[in-house]
Amino acid sequence: MTTQPPAATEAPATPATPATPATPATKNLLDPGFELTLRPMRYPDFYERYRDAIKNTWHVEEVDLHSDVADLAKLSPMEQHLIGRLVAFFATGDSIVANNLVLTLYKHINSPEARLYLSRQLFEEAVHVQFYLTLLDTYLPDPDDRAAAFAAVENIPSIREKAGFCFKWMDSVESIDRLETKADRRRFLLNLICFAACIEGLFFYGAFAYVYWFRSRGLLHGLATGTNWVFRDETMHMSFAFDVVDTVRKEEPELFDDALRQQVTDMLREAVEAELQFARDLCGDGLPGMNTDSMRQYLECVADQRLTRLGFAPVYGSENPFSFMELQGVQELTNFFERRPSAYQVAVEGTVDLSEDF
Repeated sequence: MTTQPPAATEAPATPATPATPATPATKNLLDPGFELTLRPMRYPDFYERYRDAIKNTWHVEEVDLHSDVADLAKLSPMEQHLIGRLVAFFATGDSIVANNLVLTLYKHINSPEARLYLSRQLFEEAVHVQFYLTLLDTYLPDPDDRAAAFAAVENIPSIREKAGFCFKWMDSVESIDRLETKADRRRFLLNLICFAACIEGLFFYGAFAYVYWFRSRGLLHGLATGTNWVFRDETMHMSFAFDVVDTVRKEEPELFDDALRQQVTDMLREAVEAELQFARDLCGDGLPGMNTDSMRQYLECVADQRLTRLGFAPVYGSENPFSFMELQGVQELTNFFERRPSAYQVAVEGTVDLSEDF
């Protein structure tokens, strides 16, 4: 009888070791991509800035310009020239800002929290453009004068020079789809710093000084009221942009080398000179309490504050020469994010304090 070999038995299967989930790579703010989810929230401070901005909503229809029309008739020809140039700059300046928001900042700041804020900022820039459109329609009743103001970038040399400065420092990053290299990210930083420190933080602050000079003389209260609300918005825009710079500095400190420091310093110097050309156009040989020399000192003071905020050394050592800026008197803007939300509901009346952050 043939004995059959025992049936082969399979060795018991070894339980598979569960795969260890891959740890997601740490992402930086400027890494290419388009993050979509707000949870987990990587940059909660940007989200809080968005919420603060919502509380600061205002509408152009709330600005009463009727008394300004009577004031305009009291102005000297040189003062009327100044106002015409000023509103012409306003009409074009915020459009440059809005375009850069859409074409560059929203594209490359890879944080859904930050993009929420940028979306809100774009709305605010649209309100500013509407406000300046209303100013032009009110202050320049002649259609030909209005058309010339809207074409200021082409036909007013001092404004064309400021626009040229903006495009020089901002356009180099517009054609970049992804910030893949350190060089690309430095170019983006130069765009952002020009946007925040020079356009919103110097050009507009110079323009605000002219507005408050008129207000200190009891003139153009409607313009000053609207400017207060624009000023609040611009203060928030600039603070957000500087927070982005701070975040990039923390994540990629190697970008902030001596070359970048020198470029930023050169940029601020150029911005001061461009704004001085505008001051010469506006002030001519000088007006009581407002002239090119005092504006130079003021702009140098502002430029030093921007450099200091960016972590670079100041270069001018100038002090604010305009006492009427000090007299605006309320600390609400420099302490904006420390105030209770109820202080920033729709159309809050108030004045501007420039004593800490020009």
